[in-house]
Amino acid sequence: YLLDKSDKYDPRDVERLQQDDKWVENYLIWRHDVVDDTLKMIDESFQWRKEYTVNDLSESVLPKWLFEIGALFLHGYDKEGYKLFWFKVKHHTRDPKHQLDKKKLVAFWLEHYAKRDHGKPLTVVFDMAETGISHIDLDFVRFIVNCFTDYYPNFLTKIVIFEMPWIMNAAFKIVKGWLGPDAISMLKFTNKSDVQEYISGEYLPPHMGGTDSFKYSYPPLVDDDFQTPLCENGPITNEDEHESKEELDADTKETGELNESQNLNQKKMNSIEHISKSEEIDKTEVKPKNAKKALTTFKGPLLHISPAEELYFGSKETGEKKCLIVLTNVTKNVVAFKVRTTAPEKYRVKPSNSSCEPGTSLDIIVSLHGGFSASLQDRFLIMAAEMDQSSGAGAPELTQFWKDVPRTKVMEHRLRCHVVESSKPSSLTLKDNAFNVPAKTNEDLHIELTRLLQINKRLEEQMNRCLWFQQLSVVLSLLSVTVAAFCFYLAYAQRS
Repeated sequence: YLLDKSDKYDPRDVERLQQDDKWVENYLIWRHDVVDDTLKMIDESFQWRKEYTVNDLSESVLPKWLFEIGALFLHGYDKEGYKLFWFKVKHHTRDPKHQLDKKKLVAFWLEHYAKRDHGKPLTVVFDMAETGISHIDLDFVRFIVNCFTDYYPNFLTKIVIFEMPWIMNAAFKIVKGWLGPDAISMLKFTNKSDVQEYISGEYLPPHMGGTDSFKYSYPPLVDDDFQTPLCENGPITNEDEHESKEELDADTKETGELNESQNLNQKKMNSIEHISKSEEIDKTEVKPKNAKKALTTFKGPLLHISPAEELYFGSKETGEKKCLIVLTNVTKNVVAFKVRTTAPEKYRVKPSNSSCEPGTSLDIIVSLHGGFSASLQDRFLIMAAEMDQSSGAGAPELTQFWKDVPRTKVMEHRLRCHVVESSKPSSLTLKDNAFNVPAKTNEDLHIELTRLLQINKRLEEQMNRCLWFQQLSVVLSLLSVTVAAFCFYLAYAQRS
């Protein structure tokens, strides 16, 4: 494929395919581990990505009015914690002149989210309230469907269709014909009475029976939970500090793994040195028992971040309310960082705005505040930027640094929350101070089940072939015996 069609692919996509195992795995999963089908999908999607210049799509290259009308946007999560991709059909009208720009807008949103959340699947919501014949655009719908079936592998969880008018039934029969059996099973036709089976009321607008007061506006991009509104954990109040200090003291007595609590107003928490690529943690004053190496690590250009994707909190029953994020500075300069969260009223992050010395590691404590519990919809954003040697690392210097640093020099990494039901939460928690093996998620089980089904299908095909050969052998044997008997009979008749 590469030798024959290298000019039809974007070199950045080829490079990513050679380095990103998760991307390759998603293609295989979506094509049920059939290599020929997987190669065909990669070929088609790569040609499409180059044709639509997907890697270069940005707000500046698309007409501003496309963002302003609010027909397509990302907002909220379904009950399984997947991001919602909204298509407000009533804001869409057929317009051949701008059809390509509208398709590129779809590609922009999908690529924007895929890069931001490392390809975590989406739930598509077709809000068809107040729609009619003038809003039917089968070519555009087909493009959206093709994006998920042919171009973005393993990127779709379900398609929720809300209040589809009866007049559109014929059109959606055509749409079903474009979908494969896997995608058809993901269609969920809903109305006001049953849509909350898939999406909770807090992320549904009032006309869908929900309580979400969200009103679309642009700019900025509405899906950026960390910008609208700004949700940075600022300075901790005396009351919060006192409470958090008491929690730390309690953990110290229980585990014997932490030194005496220090004054958080005067000093940030001392960083715990970790040896990169080692099975053991440095022999510092704070040495955890049975500490293990992080199982997952995001390796960024400035910081290595563990865990890589998810923070594991316990449920109300398990009661685990704290996790650690380990940052390792892999540069030769001081790296400033700060942590934001989509739910600042629920979490306390310490330190939330500090710096990390070259070659050292630092632990960030993430704890649930008061009686709150973690939610799948909660997110954390870690921002990092390299500082000059001459820059100070105090609070005033950091404040001024973040005002001056260009956006292009800021590394960003996002973490999701995961709620563990078992008594042993799979996270780097403060209480255990160790990385535990994460429980298998629904996605992992789905992957295993898909592979087992594929193996079973192959075994069944082999068995059928064996049975066919067996039957053929029996028939040929009987035929041979019959022919031999007939020959003997002829020979005997001639002699007689």
